[in-house]
Amino acid sequence: MTEELYKPPQSNLDPIKSRATREYAGFWERFVASFIDGVLMLLVILPLMYVVYGAEYFFSEAFLQGPIDFIVNYILPPITVCLFWVVKRATPGKMAMGIEVVKLNSEKSLGFGNAIGRYLGYYLSAVVLFLGFIWVVFDKRNQAWHDKLAGTVVVKR
Repeated sequence: MTEELYKPPQSNLDPIKSRATREYAGFWERFVASFIDGVLMLLVILPLMYVVYGAEYFFSEAFLQGPIDFIVNYILPPITVCLFWVVKRATPGKMAMGIEVVKLNSEKSLGFGNAIGRYLGYYLSAVVLFLGFIWVVFDKRNQAWHDKLAGTVVVKR
């Protein structure tokens, strides 16, 4: 009876996967997740732009229609994506695909600095014929260039 008093408490948390047992998300899973995120972003941005600027917004040749256009199209998306990476480890598309973004050498969530660096790395990945995104197919950890720059990997949950 006294032996039971000194037993350590049992945890109901799942043990963290070791880096050796990680299953990295592949190109097509990541592609579909990005597609889902793009569609969801459009479902938010396009109606908002219609409400603010009217139908003329979609036929205008001007680069920017005004400050709200700039904020909604160029400031809101990066902040939203980075917040999802930091808070949830995944954007809605990644959540739907059952994948998440973690730091390379741990199972920790990204900090906001890592998230911003990873997002800025998207531009580098895209600039040379999207080779940085295609690099996922050839890399042993399925890292794109922006993952390598930010020290992250995309893994299956």
